[in-house]
Amino acid sequence: MTRSLTIIYFAWVRERLGIEQERIALGEGVETIDDVLAMLMDRDPAYAEIFSDVGKLRFALDQDYGLPSSAIGSAGELAIFPPVTGG
Repeated sequence: MTRSLTIIYFAWVRERLGIEQERIALGEGVETIDDVLAMLMDRDPAYAEIFSDVGKLRFALDQDYGLPSSAIGSAGELAIFPPVTGG
């Protein structure tokens, strides 16, 4: 059975990619957020540019904060967004 993941993009990430979300099939060996990013970066130069500095991004798996090294596990949704600042 092929695993899939819905990826939701926010703020400038969404603007640069030109899409709000997408559903992707997870290839074999894709186990972490880092693995998902690498898979996306390999498929399109726009992703490679946006995800080249993960320090500028934050992640949530099923609405729980995650690190690039976090395991995808059974999550159905990955949100990618810039750090949020307030004032």
